[in-house]
Amino acid sequence: MVHDPVCLMSLDPKQASAMAVHAGKAYYFCSEACHNKFLSSPETYLHKSSAMRLTVGVMGSAGDEHTEEVMAAVFKLGQVIARKNFVLITGACPGLPYECARGVKEVDGMSIGISPALSLDEHVHKYNSPADVYDVIIYTGSGLMGREVTNIRSSDMVIVVGGSSGTLGEFAIAYDEGKLIGVLEGSGGITEQLPQLVESINKDTGAQLVYNADPVLLIEELERVYSTHHFHHPSCFCEES
Repeated sequence: MVHDPVCLMSLDPKQASAMAVHAGKAYYFCSEACHNKFLSSPETYLHKSSAMRLTVGVMGSAGDEHTEEVMAAVFKLGQVIARKNFVLITGACPGLPYECARGVKEVDGMSIGISPALSLDEHVHKYNSPADVYDVIIYTGSGLMGREVTNIRSSDMVIVVGGSSGTLGEFAIAYDEGKLIGVLEGSGGITEQLPQLVESINKDTGAQLVYNADPVLLIEELERVYSTHHFHHPSCFCEES
């Protein structure tokens, strides 16, 4: 349960009448009246109720075969996530997710890496993965494929950047579990095939996809979709009201 920051009513997030994102945190409301009061003067109510920061999972290629333009776009994506005060979730791997984490660190944002390893030593030496841009690394000991589930379920929103079979596995989990998914167009890899793939799957899981080549517009649209309706059923593990 959470509390409406205006009237302090206790409520189930999925049954809230409205939701707002302020400084990266999720606030839930019993009515549109409370929602509107909050939007008109958020600072009046922020101290009355705690709120959790939203997490954005960025899944993509761990390789180094990307153009400077793609690397720059993913770095900017990290900066945008941090400036929104969202928390970045990645697989703590090299490549595009690392570039995104670098962008987050550049503007002092929060970055969490979900490692396949059992320890920092195994993370660095067995998996040849970086450890210099994360605020927290969680060692799952689950291996490369096993930690994909943790990546997705720890993320309120998932963004796909480039990628091949590993990223496709993460996308499949996110899609099957009804997540809100963003696709950074122009980042290569599987992102170019996803529209046709989703059409071929032809399965209503509750997942929603947002496509944009501009990191700023992509994050803004994901926030809008999440706060207007996806919060009611953010994944398949949220029971129907």
